Amino acid sequence: MAITLYLKKGEEKRILAGSPFVYANEVARTEGKEKNGSLAAVRSFDGRYLGRGYINYASKILVRIFLRGDEEDGEELFFDRIHAANAYRRSLGYENCYRAVFGEADDLPAFIVDKYGDYLSVQILSLGMYLRKKELVDALVKEFSPKGIYERSDVAVRKKEGLPEEAGVLYGEVPDEAEICENGLEMLVDIKRGQKTGYFLDQKENRFAVRRYARGNVLDCFCNSGGFSLNAATVAERVIAADISPLALETVKKNAALNGFTNIGTVCGDAFELLRAFRAEGRQFDLVILDPPAFCKSADEAKDACKGYFDVNFSAFKLVKKGGFLVTCSCSHYVPPALFAKTVAEAGRRAGRRVQCVEQRTQAPDHPVLFGADETQYLKCLILRVE
Repeated sequence: MAITLYLKKGEEKRILAGSPFVYANEVARTEGKEKNGSLAAVRSFDGRYLGRGYINYASKILVRIFLRGDEEDGEELFFDRIHAANAYRRSLGYENCYRAVFGEADDLPAFIVDKYGDYLSVQILSLGMYLRKKELVDALVKEFSPKGIYERSDVAVRKKEGLPEEAGVLYGEVPDEAEICENGLEMLVDIKRGQKTGYFLDQKENRFAVRRYARGNVLDCFCNSGGFSLNAATVAERVIAADISPLALETVKKNAALNGFTNIGTVCGDAFELLRAFRAEGRQFDLVILDPPAFCKSADEAKDACKGYFDVNFSAFKLVKKGGFLVTCSCSHYVPPALFAKTVAEAGRRAGRRVQCVEQRTQAPDHPVLFGADETQYLKCLILRVE
């Protein structure tokens, strides 16, 4: 029997504004019953049709709406939406490496696809899409004809859907490292062991932007596989790439060698401790880059996250030469842009520096923001001139 959910009065406003998420506490009553992962219709309190999506009683997100009309789900619909998402990216000039599908923003909820040359790395983060993995993979093969597809669903958020963490080859063969070309630079991406899907494609436009400000000596903290470091190295005299992961730093070294850079050095350690140590040594840099992982995973952690952003930026401000630059980022969507900017500004004031914001940037356009779905707008990147 099909299931229909009727929302409480007024709860449809957020859905009509574009949000695809229906939470369990927003539902007034249900008609019918279906097993987890089945399609469920969502209606307003007065019966107005709002859309359909896969239901999961085990999740706080009861339904993720992705059908707003009378479309039918299945491989044909998945292919059409993957094709449309890919066509948009190709129209922007993306060819070699880009986010091909960005979940809810592309009407494919909880489904992420990153393209790394001839290979695809995917995340499937909801039960409904997980149950249709074969159809999704078949659609990807039809659209991209990749040499291989690797699943990186080894993330804790899957537990909220009642799903185990999984990783492995879904199609073809996938090497330990894929070679991509980003901003004219050759990069090795560790699809199987790297963070998230292997690499942070959302920062590619911001990485290129640092070339305008890089000069002299540069410090790149939380460098991961060296995207910011390599872009800075195209114009700077010397770059120090710092990360707590020895594996990440090995990739930095490989990427530097791949591009013939001899002006990149690496330091392994906790960024907070390294910044304090450099300050104690009286070190100064023409450019400091901060691109930390998310400091919070829920709204309840936002206050503590801001303390972390304050601390790391305070230390960084102390290391920037007069007239130099700080590039500071946050990928915590629970810390909105205004709050992040306020926190960074306070860190600058407390550090005794006069700070000018010269650019406010966000994620690359292959990660489009869906109005009404705040979760799709998460990346903040401030470029600051420090006096």
